[in-house]
Amino acid sequence: MLEMRPSCECCDKDLPPSTTEAMICSFECTFCRECVDDRLAGICPNCGGGFSQRPPRAEILLEKYPAAIERTLMPDNCGGH
Repeated sequence: MLEMRPSCECCDKDLPPSTTEAMICSFECTFCRECVDDRLAGICPNCGGGFSQRPPRAEILLEKYPAAIERTLMPDNCGGH
């Protein structure tokens, strides 16, 4: 099950579980679409992999399977490639 991390690791933009703007790599590093496109050139700064759109989690499932609340912010990694 995906962690559904709450924010972009570059800019700290909120990425709620229902958004279609969240992008993840295979390690679930989480970024907003804007940072992936404009700052990272589609390459994860943590693992070097690519990104896919994170699927939204249905509201009805959030009580049983809540999204993560811990934010990860590493703007120094986000200078682009």
